[in-house]
Amino acid sequence: MTTTTDVRPAAEKSGRASAAARPVRWWSGRVSFRMHRRTALVSGGALLLAALLLLVSLCVGSYPVSVPDVARALFYGTGDRLAVHFVNQERLPQALLAILAGCALGMSGAIFQSVSRNALASPDVIGFNSGAATGAILVIVTFGGAAASVAAGAIVGGLFTALLVSVLASRGGLHGIRLVLIGLGVTAMLGSVNSYLLTRSSLNDAQNAHIWLVGTLNGRGWSSVQIMAVALLLLVPLALLFGRRLRMMELGDDLATGLGVRVNHARLALTVLGIGLCGVAVASAGPIPFIALAAPQIAVMVSRSPGVSLVSAGAVGAGLLSAAHLASSQFFSALVWADRQVGWIQVVEESQRNNLLPVGVTTAVLGGVYLAWVLFKRRGTGTA
Repeated sequence: MTTTTDVRPAAEKSGRASAAARPVRWWSGRVSFRMHRRTALVSGGALLLAALLLLVSLCVGSYPVSVPDVARALFYGTGDRLAVHFVNQERLPQALLAILAGCALGMSGAIFQSVSRNALASPDVIGFNSGAATGAILVIVTFGGAAASVAAGAIVGGLFTALLVSVLASRGGLHGIRLVLIGLGVTAMLGSVNSYLLTRSSLNDAQNAHIWLVGTLNGRGWSSVQIMAVALLLLVPLALLFGRRLRMMELGDDLATGLGVRVNHARLALTVLGIGLCGVAVASAGPIPFIALAAPQIAVMVSRSPGVSLVSAGAVGAGLLSAAHLASSQFFSALVWADRQVGWIQVVEESQRNNLLPVGVTTAVLGGVYLAWVLFKRRGTGTA
């Protein structure tokens, strides 16, 4: 006698699913995509918020630019030369990088939290971001820090750290609490390694690595945006392809195996994809905290979905990092001096670097408040 287990939500079993819980399906040929309606609305709203924040970030700053001037600078490259410079060369790549890096961190956090079935198992907590930072610092100190080589070093460092944490945490089975505790220990050790590397490097390399290590979008150009865009074009479709297996794995290894999922292979593939996503984000913007931890949980909380959605987590991550970047860039104003009569612009880069608040500082403060709120909310439950 063969029995089957229906793992659908109770609302769908009874046929009385509300309009917010009804699934939305898109299909083309043999490829289909399924998402709950409320999750789709949350994802669209988060992306719309990120787009609005991008527009605001193009307009405000040490040199305000009106919306019509922004449109002329973007689409035609005409108008005030100072406005064209700031919009196209300074603000637009940083705003786009905030969206792309936030999306990568949000999806990476959703993958690790789902695989480990622990809300605290995000890359910045369990040490993967620190490992990626160590690999990137090694490249910066040793080879000078070209964008492509830093990205490769960050990914290799993240993979090595993930392998180390997985080996140490998998004795007797992979448990979420053990993974978090071992990850915290590895993070502390890698922090010491990073400090040692900074003390043994030249003053210029140490300064560049330290500014990057805080987590910042200041000074990032189109090369970082191109690396992030290419990486997301390769990694996001693969992550979405494994998304259905990820939802099944949230039910437990035994039930997922009974549903036909090759758990070990899926976990390995998802881990590599998650490390790749956080690795390219760390290589482009530094180890920015909080986004990978909070974005998946906020997406689940707002959408009221039965599990983590990679699409909504990425969209919320993009919105969170865009908001943090805009808030950081408006705390202090950069000093700008321009001589229009001779037709050229001089930006005081050193003053701008010292006055603009790194986005990693803002996200760290928000992350600490959010983590304290989560622990307070779950007090007395015995769960992390």
